[in-house]
Amino acid sequence: MAEEPKKKDFWDKLAIVLHPTGGLLTAFAVAFVGMKGSQLLERRQAVETNARLYSEIMSRREAAESSLRKDMFVSIIGSFLGGDHEDLSARVLNLELLAYNFHDSLNLKPLFLEMQRRLRKSADPERGEYLRRINAVARETTAKQLFALEGHGRSFRRSVDFAELAAAGPAGVALDPETITLRKEAAEVALRVLKVDIGQQQLIVRLKVAAADGGEEVPDSRASFSVGFYDFPVIDNTRLPGGMRCAVTLSNFSPEAADLTTVCFPGEYASLKDRPYYDEVIQKLREANEGEQADIEAGGI
Repeated sequence: MAEEPKKKDFWDKLAIVLHPTGGLLTAFAVAFVGMKGSQLLERRQAVETNARLYSEIMSRREAAESSLRKDMFVSIIGSFLGGDHEDLSARVLNLELLAYNFHDSLNLKPLFLEMQRRLRKSADPERGEYLRRINAVARETTAKQLFALEGHGRSFRRSVDFAELAAAGPAGVALDPETITLRKEAAEVALRVLKVDIGQQQLIVRLKVAAADGGEEVPDSRASFSVGFYDFPVIDNTRLPGGMRCAVTLSNFSPEAADLTTVCFPGEYASLKDRPYYDEVIQKLREANEGEQADIEAGGI
């Protein structure tokens, strides 16, 4: 006697219904993943294309600006050094153009001093106005550079009284020192004013940078130099250990006193022509490697 067919229950019927549905779902899943992967790939390619396009545009823009600056510099410096030496108005204008456009890459102090000397010897009735203009652009340039450097370093201000300086004799007047942090190490920055030239509006200053509290973390650095309105901190600065720089600028000057501003900042913000020493590069690489090693050890890798 033949067996009766087994009656299908609910689950058997459900399996019959879902069997083709599973294939459809798999097909939909594969299609969905493929579509999302394609969209992600297209988005990544678009980002890379935009980045490459932006880089090309910026490179062309920088090349165009460099070419324009080169042509401008050749034209201005040619007019300043050549041409009619008696045309003081044109020479003052050229000096202003040089200061506004190339103050971060050229040492303009010799040009300012030469212009000042010519103006003082000139009988031109406008020489007073010309002197005011070159002094104004020099102060503006110094203030602009100080503002930029103070965002990356530390600065402080001191005043010197000329009557006190005259009474002190050749030893000069020591100004109150300032303690600042150089590459995570405390250092004491001290100034001593040795001499003043009121006619030229210049001071002879001695700078000393040493570790605070007599420590040995920061090697001593000493330097003597003149400070005037034509000394710009990005260009005229003293190298310190650890790739740091220190600059002293003249903020105000009168027949009775002068105000000095001192700023210490990382060397990478100095002039474009101020290349780091070989040992400074090695020290920075060593510090970077030590920092990476410390991060690895802290992460337990």
